[in-house]
Amino acid sequence: MAFIKVENIVINTNYIAAVKLENLTVSGEESVSILLATPKFPLLQLESAFPSPYHYEWLDFTGSQANVLRDYFSSFNNVVDLMPQI
Repeated sequence: MAFIKVENIVINTNYIAAVKLENLTVSGEESVSILLATPKFPLLQLESAFPSPYHYEWLDFTGSQANVLRDYFSSFNNVVDLMPQI
């Protein structure tokens, strides 16, 4: 298990489902977006046809936070790039 600290936010990397390195916020600002998948507890789930065991939420980071995350997720020490740019 690893953690990423970005200013006052600490993210458990086990819960990161996806990362968009080049994204835009609603206001048009460049950002890095992280999709968190956190487990739901069975007692709190509403009945549905296809219950999901996870709750998904996108977090957007801008400015220096986005730069730090972009560097982290672009590093070959942290992420395997299956399609490197030529």
